[in-house]
Amino acid sequence: MKKILLAATAMTLVATSAMAADMRYPVRRPAPAPAYVPPPVPYSSWTGCFVGGHVGGLWSEKDWTVNGADPFFLPGRSFGSHDANSWLGGVQVGCDYQFAGGFVIGIQGDYAWTDAEGTSHDALNTPFFGSAISNRSRIDSLASLTGRLGYAFGTSFLGYVRGGGAWESDDYEIFVTGTGRSLAGASETRSGWTVGVGGEYKFTPWVSGFVEYNYYDFGTRANSLFTPGGFLFDVVDVKETKSVAKVGLNFRFGAGGGPLYARY
Repeated sequence: MKKILLAATAMTLVATSAMAADMRYPVRRPAPAPAYVPPPVPYSSWTGCFVGGHVGGLWSEKDWTVNGADPFFLPGRSFGSHDANSWLGGVQVGCDYQFAGGFVIGIQGDYAWTDAEGTSHDALNTPFFGSAISNRSRIDSLASLTGRLGYAFGTSFLGYVRGGGAWESDDYEIFVTGTGRSLAGASETRSGWTVGVGGEYKFTPWVSGFVEYNYYDFGTRANSLFTPGGFLFDVVDVKETKSVAKVGLNFRFGAGGGPLYARY
C-alpha cells in the first residue's frame, strides 16, 4: 500500500512540474504577415505652364458687298466672294490648373503666320477703261487669346474645349483682271471670336502633343480702298468666317512637372 501511495505521489509531482513549465514558458507562434498594400500609382498633373509651336491649314470665306458710304455704287450689292485657303504655322503659350476631380482650366495665347489668298471677278461687272476688274483678299497673320476647359482621362490624355477673342491682319486689293495692275487697296487688323475643340496627349511629364480644330467669326467690317495716288476708289463691307485645323507640341514646366498620386 505504501508503495502505491509513493508512486501516485511521484506521478502527481511530475505532472505538476510539467504544467508549471508550460505555464512558465508558453509556446510562441509566428505573427501573421501584414496585408499587402499596393503602392500609389504616379501620374503627372496638367498644372503648370507651357510654350510650343503648331502647324496646320486655314480655310476662309470672304464676302464683299457695297458699303452705304460708297460714292459710286448702290449699297448692299455684291462685289463677289471667294475662299482664301493656305497653310499656317505659329507659336502658343499658356498655363493650366488641374483640380482634384480631373477637371482642368487654362488660358492660352497663340500667334500664327499664313499666306492665305483668294480672288474673284467683280460681280458688278464694273469696266475700267474697257477692262474687267477682280477682287483679292490676303490673310497675313492670325492670333487669339482664349480660355479652355478640359477633363483629364487617365494619366496622359486631356480633352478640352476653348473659346475667346481673335485678331487677324488682312490686305485687300482691286486689280485689272487681264493685266494684274493694282487699282486700289486697303489693309486692316480686325477682331472677332473663336471656339474650338481638341485633345492633348503627354508623351512625358514635360512634352505633350495636341490636335485641334477652331472656328473663327470676324463679322463684317467696312474698308475704304484707295488708289496708289490716295483717291477713294471703293468702300466695301467684307464679311469673313474661317476654319483652322492644326497639330502641335507643347513643352511644359512649373508645378505640373513632379509626380502626384492617383486616386483609389
